[in-house]
Amino acid sequence: MWGGFFAVIPLVTVHFSGPGGLGWSAASVGLVLGLRQLTQQGLTVFGGAWSDRLGPRPLILWGCALRTLGFAWMGFAETLPELLAAALLAGVGGGLFDAPKSAAITQVTRPEHHTRMFSLTSLSGNAGMVTGPLLGALLLGLGFRTAALVAASVYVLAGAVLALTLPGLRPAAQPGSRLGGLREAAQDVPFRRFTLVLIGYFILSTQINVAVTLKAVSLAGPGATGPLYGLSAGLAVLLQYPLLRLTERHLSTRTALVGAVSLVGLSLGLMSLAHTFGALLACVALYSLGTMIVYPTQQTLTARFAPPERVGSYFGFAAISLGAGGAVGSVLGGALVDAGAAAGLPALPWLVLAAIGALSALGLRWALRGLETLPERG
Repeated sequence: MWGGFFAVIPLVTVHFSGPGGLGWSAASVGLVLGLRQLTQQGLTVFGGAWSDRLGPRPLILWGCALRTLGFAWMGFAETLPELLAAALLAGVGGGLFDAPKSAAITQVTRPEHHTRMFSLTSLSGNAGMVTGPLLGALLLGLGFRTAALVAASVYVLAGAVLALTLPGLRPAAQPGSRLGGLREAAQDVPFRRFTLVLIGYFILSTQINVAVTLKAVSLAGPGATGPLYGLSAGLAVLLQYPLLRLTERHLSTRTALVGAVSLVGLSLGLMSLAHTFGALLACVALYSLGTMIVYPTQQTLTARFAPPERVGSYFGFAAISLGAGGAVGSVLGGALVDAGAAAGLPALPWLVLAAIGALSALGLRWALRGLETLPERG
């Protein structure tokens, strides 16, 4: 599914506004992609609550179906309203299967295996991030429509596999308000603190697509993005699982998460000293080591906070940190780079981001105090 996504989404910009494309403005294509992301993240919050009421399986299957239709429609879009409608449909599909996917993983695995399972999920996602753009580049020679239809077919295949293999997990939610689970997650003070503090981390994780990419291009030109993303995703594919197993043996989940967020902040701070592309890639490697630990530990802690009947709602509420942090980070990263250039202080964005990392790590240490006494609720 990740491979199908990254086979077509990067091509949207190339086909509709890139050189030799349809000549649309970059702003219009950016609007389409931004609204798709906003739709998916916004709906993810509710997708988790619906999962508690209906079970994750039907939502995941409907999500695959809607994303299939959205991606296929993109291939035939010739006007901005058509492309926008297709992108929103694809976003709705993602919003339906995102939180239920995490809820399903939580329900079909034992609590002691959650961290490893989320690590494998992240590993497969990174493998898709590596192979998807390569597949898209090959398909682009056959036309954008072909690329979009192939990407859509991936979700047909995924839906078929899941329909045959995913158990019909019964919803465990109690009778009451349809959004009662979200309300319960929002009123869970330790979990709410944890979710809100994580916004700081997601501000940092967005920078691989914003400030880090801008610096890479300034050092090595437009072709720098390939090695940049390839290194980041490739390291995750190779090292994430063994690194996580090593971390599990020697560190508590709380310590691992705080340390990983600190490492991400430190690596961004060190980028202020990177004056060659090679030095920047070394910092990106350090950055990737931190990010590959954060995702599975964050997901594991969310599952640990959640009562069994509210797992979907808790994962839906947790999506707020990614949505808010990603939105703020996208704006803040570019603004800091511009401000640093205008003030003649190129180190400014990296020092500010390092400070955000330090504050986020301290915030997580505070938000997760007493975690050792929290019983396993999954």
